[in-house]
Amino acid sequence: MAEKEKLDMFCYQCSQTARGTGCTVKGVCGKEATVARLQDNLLLATKGMAAYLYHARELGYTDTKIDAFLERAFYSTFTNVNFDAEDFVNLAVEAGKMNIRTMQLLKKAHIETYGEPEPTKVQTGTVKGQGIIATGHGLKALGELLKQTEQTGINVYTHSELLPAHGYPGLKKYKHLVGNLGKAWFDQKQLFSKYPVAILGTSNCVLIPKEDYRDRMFTTGPARLPGVQHITGYDYTPVIQKAQSLPELEEKPGDVILTTGFSKSVVLSLKDKIKHLVQTGKINHFFLVGGCDSPLKKAVYFREFVQSLPKNTVVLTLACGKFRINDLNLGEIEGIPRLIDLGQCNDAIVAVEIAEALAELFGMGINELPLTLVLSWMEQKAVAILWSLLALGIKGIYLGPILPAWVNDDILKVLKEKYDLRLISNPDQDIEQILKLK
Repeated sequence: MAEKEKLDMFCYQCSQTARGTGCTVKGVCGKEATVARLQDNLLLATKGMAAYLYHARELGYTDTKIDAFLERAFYSTFTNVNFDAEDFVNLAVEAGKMNIRTMQLLKKAHIETYGEPEPTKVQTGTVKGQGIIATGHGLKALGELLKQTEQTGINVYTHSELLPAHGYPGLKKYKHLVGNLGKAWFDQKQLFSKYPVAILGTSNCVLIPKEDYRDRMFTTGPARLPGVQHITGYDYTPVIQKAQSLPELEEKPGDVILTTGFSKSVVLSLKDKIKHLVQTGKINHFFLVGGCDSPLKKAVYFREFVQSLPKNTVVLTLACGKFRINDLNLGEIEGIPRLIDLGQCNDAIVAVEIAEALAELFGMGINELPLTLVLSWMEQKAVAILWSLLALGIKGIYLGPILPAWVNDDILKVLKEKYDLRLISNPDQDIEQILKLK
Protein backbone atom coordinates (compact mmCIF):
# COMPACT_ATOMS: atom_id res chain seq x y z
CA MET A 1 0.00 0.00 0.00
CA ALA A 2 2.85 2.41 0.83
CA GLU A 3 4.40 1.90 -2.60
CA LYS A 4 1.04 2.53 -4.26
CA GLU A 5 0.66 5.78 -2.32
CA LYS A 6 4.13 6.92 -3.36
CA LEU A 7 3.18 6.49 -7.01
CA ASP A 8 -0.24 8.11 -6.69
CA MET A 9 1.11 11.49 -7.79
CA PHE A 10 4.36 13.13 -8.77
CA CYS A 11 4.63 16.89 -8.78
CA TYR A 12 7.89 18.84 -8.83
CA GLN A 13 6.86 22.16 -10.28
CA CYS A 14 7.71 24.46 -7.37
CA SER A 15 10.26 24.97 -4.56
CA GLN A 16 7.94 23.43 -1.95
CA THR A 17 8.37 19.89 -3.28
CA ALA A 18 8.88 17.26 -0.59
CA ARG A 19 12.59 16.74 0.16
CA GLY A 20 13.31 18.91 -2.88
CA THR A 21 12.55 16.02 -5.24
CA GLY A 22 8.79 15.80 -5.70
CA CYS A 23 5.49 15.35 -3.90
CA THR A 24 4.33 11.74 -4.26
CA VAL A 25 1.47 11.33 -1.76
CA LYS A 26 0.02 14.82 -1.31
CA GLY A 27 1.32 18.22 -2.29
CA VAL A 28 3.07 20.31 0.36
CA CYS A 29 0.81 23.06 -0.99
CA GLY A 30 -2.22 20.94 -0.06
CA LYS A 31 -2.94 19.57 -3.52
CA GLU A 32 -4.58 16.13 -3.44
CA ALA A 33 -3.34 13.30 -5.65
CA THR A 34 -6.56 13.23 -7.68
CA VAL A 35 -6.25 16.95 -8.42
CA ALA A 36 -2.65 16.42 -9.56
CA ARG A 37 -3.74 13.62 -11.88
CA LEU A 38 -6.61 15.68 -13.26
CA GLN A 39 -4.15 18.48 -13.94
CA ASP A 40 -1.96 16.00 -15.82
CA ASN A 41 -5.03 14.85 -17.75
CA LEU A 42 -5.91 18.41 -18.71
CA LEU A 43 -2.37 19.07 -19.90
CA LEU A 44 -2.40 15.90 -22.01
CA ALA A 45 -5.70 16.88 -23.63
CA THR A 46 -4.52 20.41 -24.37
CA LYS A 47 -1.27 19.09 -25.86
CA GLY A 48 -3.30 16.95 -28.25
CA MET A 49 -5.45 19.91 -29.18
CA ALA A 50 -2.36 22.05 -29.77
CA ALA A 51 -1.07 19.52 -32.31
CA TYR A 52 -4.24 19.86 -34.41
CA LEU A 53 -4.20 23.62 -34.02
CA TYR A 54 -0.59 23.73 -35.22
CA HIS A 55 -1.46 21.94 -38.47
CA ALA A 56 -4.46 24.20 -39.04
CA ARG A 57 -2.28 27.28 -38.49
CA GLU A 58 0.22 25.91 -41.04
CA LEU A 59 -2.54 26.25 -43.63
CA GLY A 60 -3.57 29.71 -42.44
CA TYR A 61 -6.53 28.80 -40.20
CA THR A 62 -6.78 30.10 -36.62
CA ASP A 63 -9.39 30.52 -33.89
CA THR A 64 -8.99 33.00 -31.03
CA LYS A 65 -11.52 31.15 -28.84
CA ILE A 66 -9.34 28.04 -28.91
CA ASP A 67 -6.25 30.12 -28.14
CA ALA A 68 -8.01 31.74 -25.17
CA PHE A 69 -9.07 28.38 -23.76
CA LEU A 70 -5.54 27.01 -24.00
CA GLU A 71 -4.24 29.99 -22.02
CA ARG A 72 -6.85 29.48 -19.30
CA ALA A 73 -6.32 25.72 -19.14
CA PHE A 74 -2.53 25.99 -18.84
CA TYR A 75 -2.82 28.71 -16.21
CA SER A 76 -5.17 26.58 -14.08
CA THR A 77 -2.40 24.02 -13.53
CA PHE A 78 0.03 26.51 -11.95
CA THR A 79 1.02 26.12 -8.30
CA ASN A 80 -1.58 27.54 -5.89
CA VAL A 81 -4.16 28.40 -8.55
CA ASN A 82 -6.84 25.70 -8.57
CA PHE A 83 -7.33 22.92 -6.01
CA ASP A 84 -10.87 21.95 -7.11
CA ALA A 85 -11.11 18.40 -8.52
CA GLU A 86 -14.64 18.91 -9.82
CA ASP A 87 -13.58 22.02 -11.70
CA PHE A 88 -10.76 20.08 -13.37
CA VAL A 89 -13.28 17.51 -14.58
CA ASN A 90 -15.34 20.39 -16.00
CA LEU A 91 -12.23 21.82 -17.63
CA ALA A 92 -11.51 18.43 -19.21
CA VAL A 93 -15.02 18.35 -20.67
CA GLU A 94 -14.54 21.91 -21.92
CA ALA A 95 -11.22 20.82 -23.44
CA GLY A 96 -13.12 18.06 -25.22
CA LYS A 97 -15.54 20.61 -26.67
CA MET A 98 -12.69 22.86 -27.73
CA ASN A 99 -10.93 19.92 -29.33
CA ILE A 100 -14.06 19.31 -31.41
CA ARG A 101 -13.87 22.92 -32.51
CA THR A 102 -10.16 22.43 -33.29
CA MET A 103 -10.75 19.28 -35.33
CA GLN A 104 -13.50 21.07 -37.25
CA LEU A 105 -11.05 23.88 -37.99
CA LEU A 106 -8.40 21.46 -39.23
CA LYS A 107 -10.94 19.56 -41.32
CA LYS A 108 -11.97 22.84 -42.95
CA ALA A 109 -8.33 23.75 -43.57
CA HIS A 110 -7.60 20.39 -45.19
CA ILE A 111 -10.69 20.32 -47.40
CA GLU A 112 -10.47 23.95 -48.53
CA THR A 113 -6.79 23.45 -49.34
CA TYR A 114 -6.74 19.95 -50.84
CA GLY A 115 -10.38 19.10 -51.60
CA GLU A 116 -12.66 16.61 -49.87
CA PRO A 117 -11.24 13.07 -49.64
CA GLU A 118 -12.62 10.39 -51.94
CA PRO A 119 -12.17 6.60 -51.78
CA THR A 120 -8.75 5.77 -53.20
CA LYS A 121 -6.82 2.52 -53.57
CA VAL A 122 -3.22 2.73 -52.36
CA GLN A 123 -0.38 0.44 -53.38
CA THR A 124 1.87 -0.95 -50.63
CA GLY A 125 4.94 -2.02 -52.60
CA THR A 126 7.75 -0.11 -54.29
CA VAL A 127 8.02 1.43 -57.74
CA LYS A 128 11.30 1.43 -59.66
CA GLY A 129 13.20 4.63 -59.02
CA GLN A 130 14.61 6.79 -56.24
CA GLY A 131 12.30 7.59 -53.38
CA ILE A 132 11.34 9.64 -50.34
CA ILE A 133 9.23 8.38 -47.44
CA ALA A 134 7.17 11.04 -45.65
CA THR A 135 5.95 10.12 -42.17
CA GLY A 136 3.85 11.89 -39.55
CA HIS A 137 0.68 13.96 -39.93
CA GLY A 138 1.68 17.08 -41.86
CA LEU A 139 -0.34 17.43 -45.07
CA LYS A 140 1.16 20.89 -45.62
CA ALA A 141 4.68 19.45 -45.51
CA LEU A 142 3.71 16.57 -47.80
CA GLY A 143 2.03 18.93 -50.25
CA GLU A 144 5.11 21.11 -50.48
CA LEU A 145 7.34 18.06 -50.89
CA LEU A 146 5.16 16.79 -53.75
CA LYS A 147 5.34 20.15 -55.52
CA GLN A 148 9.12 20.28 -55.25
CA THR A 149 9.69 16.68 -56.37
CA GLU A 150 7.45 16.94 -59.43
CA GLN A 151 9.47 16.32 -62.61
CA THR A 152 12.49 15.09 -60.61
CA GLY A 153 11.81 11.41 -61.19
CA ILE A 154 11.64 10.82 -57.43
CA ASN A 155 8.75 8.75 -56.10
CA VAL A 156 7.11 9.76 -52.82
CA TYR A 157 5.69 7.23 -50.36
CA THR A 158 3.60 7.88 -47.28
CA HIS A 159 4.03 6.13 -43.95
CA SER A 160 1.65 5.72 -41.02
CA GLU A 161 -0.71 8.69 -40.44
CA LEU A 162 0.04 10.18 -43.87
CA LEU A 163 -1.74 7.26 -45.60
CA PRO A 164 -5.03 9.27 -45.72
CA ALA A 165 -3.27 11.91 -47.86
CA HIS A 166 -3.88 9.65 -50.86
CA GLY A 167 -7.60 10.43 -50.66
CA TYR A 168 -7.28 14.23 -51.08
CA PRO A 169 -7.69 15.35 -54.74
CA GLY A 170 -5.11 18.13 -54.28
CA LEU A 171 -2.48 15.59 -53.21
CA LYS A 172 -3.39 12.48 -55.17
CA LYS A 173 -3.11 14.49 -58.40
CA TYR A 174 0.66 14.08 -58.11
CA LYS A 175 1.39 10.90 -60.03
CA HIS A 176 4.67 10.40 -58.19
CA LEU A 177 2.76 9.91 -54.91
CA VAL A 178 2.96 6.20 -55.57
CA GLY A 179 2.01 4.35 -52.41
CA ASN A 180 2.32 3.68 -48.70
CA LEU A 181 5.11 1.73 -47.02
CA GLY A 182 4.85 0.21 -43.55
CA LYS A 183 2.16 0.43 -40.94
CA ALA A 184 1.90 2.34 -37.66
CA TRP A 185 4.59 4.71 -36.38
CA PHE A 186 6.50 2.16 -34.28
CA ASP A 187 7.67 0.07 -37.28
CA GLN A 188 9.83 2.89 -38.63
CA LYS A 189 13.24 1.70 -37.41
CA GLN A 190 12.85 -1.57 -39.26
CA LEU A 191 11.13 0.07 -42.25
CA PHE A 192 13.59 2.92 -42.72
CA SER A 193 16.55 0.54 -42.51
CA LYS A 194 14.98 -1.66 -45.18
CA TYR A 195 14.56 0.96 -47.91
CA PRO A 196 17.52 3.11 -49.14
CA VAL A 197 15.49 6.31 -49.49
CA ALA A 198 15.43 9.79 -48.00
CA ILE A 199 13.01 10.18 -45.09
CA LEU A 200 11.06 13.26 -43.97
CA GLY A 201 9.49 13.34 -40.50
CA THR A 202 6.71 15.93 -40.56
CA SER A 203 5.32 15.88 -37.01
CA ASN A 204 5.09 13.76 -33.88
CA CYS A 205 5.63 9.98 -34.01
CA VAL A 206 9.29 10.16 -35.05
CA LEU A 207 11.70 7.82 -33.26
CA ILE A 208 15.40 8.20 -32.43
CA PRO A 209 16.97 6.93 -35.69
CA LYS A 210 19.29 3.99 -36.14
CA GLU A 211 22.76 4.89 -37.38
CA ASP A 212 22.22 3.14 -40.71
CA TYR A 213 19.69 5.76 -41.84
CA ARG A 214 20.39 8.80 -39.65
CA ASP A 215 22.23 10.61 -42.48
CA ARG A 216 19.28 10.24 -44.85
CA MET A 217 16.59 11.31 -42.42
CA PHE A 218 15.31 14.88 -42.09
CA THR A 219 12.77 16.58 -39.84
CA THR A 220 10.51 19.56 -40.42
CA GLY A 221 7.93 21.49 -38.42
CA PRO A 222 7.80 20.60 -34.70
CA ALA A 223 9.82 17.38 -35.09
CA ARG A 224 13.48 17.30 -34.03
CA LEU A 225 15.94 14.39 -33.71
CA PRO A 226 19.56 14.41 -32.48
CA GLY A 227 22.06 14.27 -35.32
CA VAL A 228 19.32 14.66 -37.94
CA GLN A 229 19.18 17.69 -40.23
CA HIS A 230 16.18 19.88 -39.47
CA ILE A 231 14.54 21.95 -42.18
CA THR A 232 13.00 25.22 -41.08
CA GLY A 233 10.23 26.24 -43.44
CA TYR A 234 9.27 24.18 -46.48
CA ASP A 235 12.30 24.16 -48.76
CA TYR A 236 13.07 20.47 -49.05
CA THR A 237 16.02 20.75 -51.41
CA PRO A 238 18.33 18.81 -49.02
CA VAL A 239 15.83 15.93 -48.90
CA ILE A 240 15.60 15.86 -52.68
CA GLN A 241 19.36 15.97 -53.11
CA LYS A 242 19.80 13.11 -50.66
CA ALA A 243 17.18 11.03 -52.49
CA GLN A 244 18.95 11.66 -55.79
CA SER A 245 22.23 10.39 -54.32
CA LEU A 246 20.73 7.05 -53.26
CA PRO A 247 20.18 3.88 -55.32
CA GLU A 248 16.89 3.15 -57.03
CA LEU A 249 14.28 0.92 -55.46
CA GLU A 250 13.20 -2.09 -57.43
CA GLU A 251 9.75 -2.63 -58.87
CA LYS A 252 8.12 -4.80 -56.20
CA PRO A 253 4.32 -4.63 -55.83
CA GLY A 254 2.95 -5.19 -52.34
CA ASP A 255 0.74 -8.06 -51.30
CA VAL A 256 -2.06 -5.75 -50.14
CA ILE A 257 -3.90 -2.80 -51.66
CA LEU A 258 -5.32 -0.42 -49.04
CA THR A 259 -8.36 1.82 -49.44
CA THR A 260 -8.63 5.21 -47.76
CA GLY A 261 -10.51 8.48 -48.29
CA PHE A 262 -14.05 7.89 -47.02
CA SER A 263 -15.15 11.42 -46.18
CA LYS A 264 -18.38 12.43 -44.47
CA SER A 265 -20.09 13.24 -47.79
CA VAL A 266 -19.03 9.95 -49.35
CA VAL A 267 -20.46 7.93 -46.46
CA LEU A 268 -23.63 10.01 -46.18
CA SER A 269 -24.26 9.74 -49.93
CA LEU A 270 -25.09 6.12 -49.07
CA LYS A 271 -27.35 6.97 -46.12
CA ASP A 272 -30.63 5.84 -47.74
CA LYS A 273 -29.09 2.50 -48.64
CA ILE A 274 -27.58 2.19 -45.17
CA LYS A 275 -30.96 2.93 -43.60
CA HIS A 276 -32.61 0.22 -45.71
CA LEU A 277 -29.93 -2.33 -44.85
CA VAL A 278 -30.26 -1.57 -41.14
CA GLN A 279 -34.04 -1.73 -41.21
CA THR A 280 -33.98 -5.08 -43.02
CA GLY A 281 -31.38 -6.49 -40.64
CA LYS A 282 -28.65 -6.87 -43.23
CA ILE A 283 -26.53 -4.45 -41.23
CA ASN A 284 -26.88 -5.25 -37.56
CA HIS A 285 -24.26 -3.03 -35.97
CA PHE A 286 -21.59 -0.39 -36.64
CA PHE A 287 -18.26 -0.34 -34.85
CA LEU A 288 -15.67 2.40 -34.75
CA VAL A 289 -12.42 0.51 -34.18
CA GLY A 290 -9.31 2.64 -34.26
CA GLY A 291 -7.34 5.28 -32.46
CA CYS A 292 -3.73 5.70 -31.50
CA ASP A 293 -1.84 2.43 -31.89
CA SER A 294 0.85 1.21 -29.50
CA PRO A 295 3.44 -1.56 -29.65
CA LEU A 296 2.01 -3.28 -26.56
CA LYS A 297 1.29 -6.99 -27.06
CA LYS A 298 -2.24 -6.47 -25.76
CA ALA A 299 -3.02 -4.35 -28.83
CA VAL A 300 -3.49 -7.54 -30.87
CA TYR A 301 -6.95 -7.39 -29.29
CA PHE A 302 -8.17 -4.95 -31.95
CA ARG A 303 -7.36 -7.21 -34.89
CA GLU A 304 -8.82 -10.23 -33.16
CA PHE A 305 -11.91 -8.20 -32.31
CA VAL A 306 -12.56 -7.24 -35.94
CA GLN A 307 -11.82 -10.74 -37.21
CA SER A 308 -14.43 -12.12 -34.79
CA LEU A 309 -17.23 -9.73 -35.78
CA PRO A 310 -20.35 -11.13 -37.49
CA LYS A 311 -20.53 -10.52 -41.23
CA ASN A 312 -23.58 -8.28 -40.85
CA THR A 313 -21.51 -5.58 -39.13
CA VAL A 314 -19.63 -2.56 -40.54
CA VAL A 315 -16.34 -1.26 -39.16
CA LEU A 316 -15.31 2.40 -39.34
CA THR A 317 -11.65 3.04 -38.59
CA LEU A 318 -9.25 5.96 -38.30
CA ALA A 319 -5.83 7.04 -36.99
CA CYS A 320 -2.84 4.71 -36.94
CA GLY A 321 -4.90 2.11 -35.09
CA LYS A 322 -6.31 1.30 -38.52
CA PHE A 323 -3.09 -0.52 -39.39
CA ARG A 324 -4.15 -3.29 -37.02
CA ILE A 325 -7.02 -4.10 -39.38
CA ASN A 326 -6.85 -2.26 -42.71
CA ASP A 327 -5.25 -5.16 -44.56
CA LEU A 328 -8.23 -7.41 -43.77
CA ASN A 329 -10.63 -8.23 -46.60
CA LEU A 330 -14.01 -7.91 -44.89
CA GLY A 331 -15.99 -7.68 -48.13
CA GLU A 332 -19.19 -5.69 -48.61
CA ILE A 333 -22.85 -5.70 -47.66
CA GLU A 334 -24.75 -4.99 -50.88
CA GLY A 335 -22.19 -2.44 -52.02
CA ILE A 336 -21.43 -0.97 -48.57
CA PRO A 337 -17.80 -1.74 -47.61
CA ARG A 338 -17.51 -3.51 -44.28
CA LEU A 339 -14.25 -1.66 -43.56
CA ILE A 340 -14.31 2.13 -43.99
CA ASP A 341 -11.16 4.21 -43.40
CA LEU A 342 -12.12 7.74 -42.34
CA GLY A 343 -8.58 9.13 -42.15
CA GLN A 344 -6.19 10.54 -39.55
CA CYS A 345 -6.78 10.81 -35.80
CA ASN A 346 -8.13 14.35 -36.23
CA ASP A 347 -10.75 12.87 -38.56
CA ALA A 348 -12.50 11.62 -35.44
CA ILE A 349 -14.64 14.69 -36.18
CA VAL A 350 -15.77 12.95 -39.39
CA ALA A 351 -16.85 9.91 -37.37
CA VAL A 352 -18.74 12.18 -34.97
CA GLU A 353 -20.51 13.99 -37.82
CA ILE A 354 -21.45 10.68 -39.46
CA ALA A 355 -22.84 9.40 -36.15
CA GLU A 356 -24.86 12.60 -35.67
CA ALA A 357 -26.23 12.31 -39.21
CA LEU A 358 -27.20 8.67 -38.71
CA ALA A 359 -28.89 9.54 -35.42
CA GLU A 360 -30.94 12.14 -37.26
CA LEU A 361 -31.66 9.69 -40.08
CA PHE A 362 -33.04 7.08 -37.67
CA GLY A 363 -34.72 9.62 -35.38
CA MET A 364 -32.81 8.67 -32.24
CA GLY A 365 -29.94 9.78 -30.03
CA ILE A 366 -26.34 8.78 -30.72
CA ASN A 367 -26.33 6.42 -27.74
CA GLU A 368 -29.40 4.64 -29.13
CA LEU A 369 -27.72 3.88 -32.46
CA PRO A 370 -26.45 0.36 -33.19
CA LEU A 371 -22.96 1.84 -32.84
CA THR A 372 -20.11 1.04 -30.45
CA LEU A 373 -16.72 2.74 -30.16
CA VAL A 374 -13.75 0.49 -29.44
CA LEU A 375 -10.72 2.74 -29.12
CA SER A 376 -7.00 2.29 -28.64
CA TRP A 377 -4.92 4.99 -27.01
CA MET A 378 -1.22 5.79 -26.95
CA GLU A 379 -0.57 9.50 -26.46
CA GLN A 380 -1.93 12.99 -25.93
CA LYS A 381 -4.13 13.39 -29.00
CA ALA A 382 -6.02 10.25 -28.05
CA VAL A 383 -6.73 11.81 -24.64
CA ALA A 384 -8.08 14.96 -26.32
CA ILE A 385 -10.34 12.86 -28.56
CA LEU A 386 -11.59 10.78 -25.65
CA TRP A 387 -12.70 13.92 -23.82
CA SER A 388 -14.31 15.20 -27.03
CA LEU A 389 -16.41 12.05 -27.20
CA LEU A 390 -17.28 12.27 -23.51
CA ALA A 391 -18.19 15.94 -23.93
CA LEU A 392 -20.70 14.89 -26.60
CA GLY A 393 -22.31 12.56 -24.08
CA ILE A 394 -21.27 9.37 -25.89
CA LYS A 395 -21.45 6.46 -23.49
CA GLY A 396 -20.32 2.85 -23.44
CA ILE A 397 -16.93 3.46 -25.06
CA TYR A 398 -14.53 0.52 -24.86
CA LEU A 399 -10.93 1.62 -24.25
CA GLY A 400 -7.60 -0.22 -24.28
CA PRO A 401 -5.16 -1.84 -24.48
CA ILE A 402 -4.48 -0.60 -20.91
CA LEU A 403 -5.98 1.98 -18.59
CA PRO A 404 -4.37 5.43 -19.00
CA ALA A 405 -1.79 5.88 -16.23
CA TRP A 406 -3.21 9.23 -15.09
CA VAL A 407 -6.47 7.51 -14.09
CA ASN A 408 -6.67 6.54 -10.41
CA ASP A 409 -9.58 4.85 -8.62
CA ASP A 410 -11.43 8.13 -8.03
CA ILE A 411 -11.18 9.22 -11.66
CA LEU A 412 -12.11 5.76 -12.95
CA LYS A 413 -15.19 5.76 -10.75
CA VAL A 414 -16.37 9.03 -12.33
CA LEU A 415 -15.63 7.80 -15.87
CA LYS A 416 -17.57 4.60 -15.27
CA GLU A 417 -20.51 6.11 -13.43
CA LYS A 418 -20.99 9.24 -15.53
CA TYR A 419 -19.87 8.00 -18.96
CA ASP A 420 -20.11 4.20 -18.73
CA LEU A 421 -16.50 3.93 -19.90
CA ARG A 422 -15.44 0.30 -20.22
CA LEU A 423 -12.06 -1.36 -20.42
CA ILE A 424 -11.55 -3.99 -23.07
CA SER A 425 -11.41 -7.61 -21.86
CA ASN A 426 -11.26 -10.26 -24.59
CA PRO A 427 -12.74 -9.91 -28.10
CA ASP A 428 -15.37 -12.66 -27.95
CA GLN A 429 -16.63 -11.62 -24.53
CA ASP A 430 -16.83 -7.94 -25.49
CA ILE A 431 -18.59 -8.64 -28.80
CA GLU A 432 -21.16 -10.82 -27.07
CA GLN A 433 -21.79 -8.14 -24.45
CA ILE A 434 -22.07 -5.33 -27.03
CA LEU A 435 -24.46 -7.11 -29.37
CA LYS A 436 -26.59 -8.37 -26.48
CA LEU A 437 -26.97 -4.87 -25.05
CA LYS A 438 -27.78 -3.23 -28.40
